[in-house]
Amino acid sequence: MYDPTVARLTYRALLGRRRALILGALPLLLIAISLAVRALAGADDQTAADVLGGLALATMVPIIGVIAGTGAIGPEIDDGSVVYLLSKPIKRPTIIYTKLIVAVAVTMVFSAVPTLIAGFILNGNGQQVAVAYTVAALVASIAYAALFLLLGTVSRHAVVFGLVYALIWEALFGSLVPGARTLSVQQWSLAVAEKVAGGELVTSDVGLTTATVALAAVTVLATWYAGQKLRTLTLAGEE
Repeated sequence: MYDPTVARLTYRALLGRRRALILGALPLLLIAISLAVRALAGADDQTAADVLGGLALATMVPIIGVIAGTGAIGPEIDDGSVVYLLSKPIKRPTIIYTKLIVAVAVTMVFSAVPTLIAGFILNGNGQQVAVAYTVAALVASIAYAALFLLLGTVSRHAVVFGLVYALIWEALFGSLVPGARTLSVQQWSLAVAEKVAGGELVTSDVGLTTATVALAAVTVLATWYAGQKLRTLTLAGEE
């Protein structure tokens, strides 16, 4: 279910000079803001939770997920080079699973690692805030990568739709509208973080069991459907 050649090509596409600069911009901004906040406000647990929840988890993680998830397959579909890949004796699910693994790894590295660093800068992991939000970023990375990989498979405007979802639904409605929170990857990952922190600083509107099931279901279904769409694309290319 994992092909090293497909993985190498995907890593090369995602970590090219231009895309790597984009991927690195938000983590650097998060760390810079964390340094400024720590210098101005000192170590404060509530401030750390606000920064990590509002900037890292609600904004940085989904945007990086968009870049990594759609970039893992979208450009190949757009320029037609995916037909060459599909002509090789590689099972279609293997292509999707490999690209998902790469997208998840890239999203985790560029979101969870900076979140942990920022958390330690802000309050030295007081009340487990840094670790809790890092765990949230890790589990969210899996679901986001699967969702946006699917989006990259079904739409030529995947980046636009992905950014709309990340910035409008997750960052705005997912934070402000009560009903929308239960359908938010952000809130599902916060449920996991709440369990890790074990306090009142990290909270979610979704229970842990519901969140775990939702994260698993979204990841599995998105991955499966992406594989089905790739099969359809193969038939279209052969015709």
